[in-house]
Amino acid sequence: MEEIVTYLEMTAREQLDPADPVPGLTLEPLHRDSPLVIELQVRIGTPYGWRCASRTEADWAAWFARYPDRMFWLLSFEGEPVGLVAYDLHPGDEVEIETFGLVPEFVGRRLGGYALTLGIQRAWDLTPTVRRLWLHTSSMDHPRALPNYHRRGFRTFRTETGDRA
Repeated sequence: MEEIVTYLEMTAREQLDPADPVPGLTLEPLHRDSPLVIELQVRIGTPYGWRCASRTEADWAAWFARYPDRMFWLLSFEGEPVGLVAYDLHPGDEVEIETFGLVPEFVGRRLGGYALTLGIQRAWDLTPTVRRLWLHTSSMDHPRALPNYHRRGFRTFRTETGDRA
């Protein structure tokens, strides 16, 4: 199956076009040892065929070892876990939003725009010298993912087309 991967970036905090606030939606730090890190990634990624959906316990251990500095943040709605944002800090004062998503039962409830707004705002605050945020999405992800990124102010800087194995 053909897959299009789109890479997006934001190079200034002022480029953020925030969504309207959703009362009760929050973003809080999540310790990497929390079982929610794995649970949420699997729940978010399963409908889209993310590799994390089929990882074994050994695969997860290797994955955590490979990314010791990855930061995780929990999206909650009225106290219930509904999504996850994960960040990687890169050289050159860049932050990658490595994971962003909502669990299936909260997709379509008009939370995604504000959830992404919260995630972007947090990314700009991770270090005092952030100069660029970036991420990638796939044509296999939710069909509203790419439009949401564009609405929030990200611009496409590269696309790749290939076959998804």
